[in-house]
Amino acid sequence: MTSRRDAEKRLGELRRQLQHHNYRYYVLDEPEVPDSEYDRLMRELTVLEKEHPGLVAPDSPSQRVGAAPLKAFGEVRHSVPMLSLDNAFSEEDLLSFDRRVREKLEVEQVEYTTEPKLDGLAISLTYEAGRLTRGATRGDGSTGEDVTQNVRTVKSIPLQLLGQGWPALLEVRGEVYMPKRGFEELNRELAKRGEKTYVNPRNTAAGSLRQLDPRITAARPLEFYAYGLGVVKPDTLPKRHSEILEKLRGWGIRVNRETRQVKGAAGCLEYYAHLGKKRETLPYEIDGVVYKVDRIDWQEELGFVSRAPRWAVAHKFPAQEEMTILKAVDFQVGRTGALTPTARLEPVFVGGVTVSNATLHNMDEVARKDIRVGDTVIVRRAGDVIPEVVGVVLARRLKNAKRVLLPKECPVCGSEVVRPEGEAVARCSGGLVCSAQRKELIRHFASRRALDIEGLGEKLVDQLVEKDLIKTPADVFALTIPELADLERMGEKSAQNLAAGIAGARKTTLPRFLYALGIPEVGEATAQTLAQHFGALEPLMEADAEALQEVPDVGPVVAEEIAAFFRQKHNRAVIAALRKAGVSWPALPKRPASGAQTLAGKTFVLTGTLAAMTRDQAKERITTLGGKVAGSVSKKTSYVVAGSEPGSKLQEAERLGVEVLDEEAFLRLIRA
Repeated sequence: MTSRRDAEKRLGELRRQLQHHNYRYYVLDEPEVPDSEYDRLMRELTVLEKEHPGLVAPDSPSQRVGAAPLKAFGEVRHSVPMLSLDNAFSEEDLLSFDRRVREKLEVEQVEYTTEPKLDGLAISLTYEAGRLTRGATRGDGSTGEDVTQNVRTVKSIPLQLLGQGWPALLEVRGEVYMPKRGFEELNRELAKRGEKTYVNPRNTAAGSLRQLDPRITAARPLEFYAYGLGVVKPDTLPKRHSEILEKLRGWGIRVNRETRQVKGAAGCLEYYAHLGKKRETLPYEIDGVVYKVDRIDWQEELGFVSRAPRWAVAHKFPAQEEMTILKAVDFQVGRTGALTPTARLEPVFVGGVTVSNATLHNMDEVARKDIRVGDTVIVRRAGDVIPEVVGVVLARRLKNAKRVLLPKECPVCGSEVVRPEGEAVARCSGGLVCSAQRKELIRHFASRRALDIEGLGEKLVDQLVEKDLIKTPADVFALTIPELADLERMGEKSAQNLAAGIAGARKTTLPRFLYALGIPEVGEATAQTLAQHFGALEPLMEADAEALQEVPDVGPVVAEEIAAFFRQKHNRAVIAALRKAGVSWPALPKRPASGAQTLAGKTFVLTGTLAAMTRDQAKERITTLGGKVAGSVSKKTSYVVAGSEPGSKLQEAERLGVEVLDEEAFLRLIRA
């Protein structure tokens, strides 16, 4: 038996050699030794580790498989959201994206990093001190699943970074996918065993990575490519996306070799055509290409919109299409009240799956395409995710084909369906009572910027709604401590704390109350403006659309949404119940005259902690005086207000030459 000292030295050498050969094989695609030599080194490693189990390291190549099956995946909250990308489906869409980028940056040409858009599963990998410590799925972008044990089985994911100079904390983001050859071999093996085969590599990869038993994942031919970063501390990386990818490659992280740097929209389109021709010969499935602004400072200046960055877009290849019969059209009510027409189809196999339902988007699209029940329609898997009806085969139209009509009442709660003139989206106006919107409404109602009910989080809301303890926001204030204590993961003390939080939320402000009601198109700024304009709730509730349009920044669409909301008797009944439950607010000070809008046209960014007021109070004061508050610093920012312990926004302001106000200067400005 080898001595412990000799074994420790030899194990270190073996691990370094195996990590090196993994890098040559998976990252560079240039193996130095045949598989037999790699296998010999691995056998020697495992024998030594069996002799000296105390010397087994967590990042050893032998530790990729072997953990016990999980009962369930844990949740991972992404510090930096894992955003999805907006799509471009045509050359015109790409040219529009490039134009928006150039106009925002005020430049003539932009360099982009281009790469294939793999059809797999988005994954986040966290490395601490160079060692892989966590793997997580994207989930909903904010919260994913902890799949650490499974990603450790993917051989192209390094357990320990190579080289040196990597940050203490490095979050790598990329795609886990199943190569075409591996998918075909897996299906052949399953067919031999008489087991059910899989339909497409994408779904197979996603399902393989979400197995509770990591040994099953290890048996699947999964691979990984990195395409970006999340959290990096300290951030000493290059200032171009292409250079960051090269850094990752040097640290042993696999980056797609088809990645290119191009200039302008013309370069993007040339790359799109090149990869389109090459698509069928690639060893993996792709559904398009991705363009990213290469300069990181320009990415930061462009920022984000909704759940997607402004500095990147996915240019999709034409999706697969098939014909089938439209049997019926139902209307689904979403969590925000939007009514979406949904096609019920004769089942058809398209894009690797059997499709029986497809989105019709909205009534404008139904009218534009002249879609009727009974038609033969063309179905496409838009983005290879959501099937859609893209057109009608008019030559096959039946004489008795029926037009699709928008219902006048919500199919869930019976409230009036509102569709402002010129708008594509129709909505249920019963926001406070519609069960389809209930969970989302209560979460919003309790959120920090609304009534700020501490302790009433997403999982508790789900339980309360599912147990039918809450039907409207007013029911929140009728909850008892015994009812709360009876919920899962709630004890007497937690129930008492939540009850105290609910009681404290009775005292609020009129802008917060209006925002909490979840009126479509009414965000924090509009709620503030409405409160200032009307001064009280009652005159606002009685205002018609014409009167509402006298409010600054309230146009006809928003005015009609507000008027329709307050027209509903059940919405008024819930508001009355809330007032009866004790929800109240102090009277507003007299609205400042237009001449007092001293900050009109000014944009502020807040960073750090203020001593004299909360950040929400500072934001409210700025908007009251006509200013705007943004979340990121750009050349168009007027002032950055820096409290104690400011973040990176201060450095960005200094870099761009934006004026910085300390708290004293900010207070002088708003008091003036």
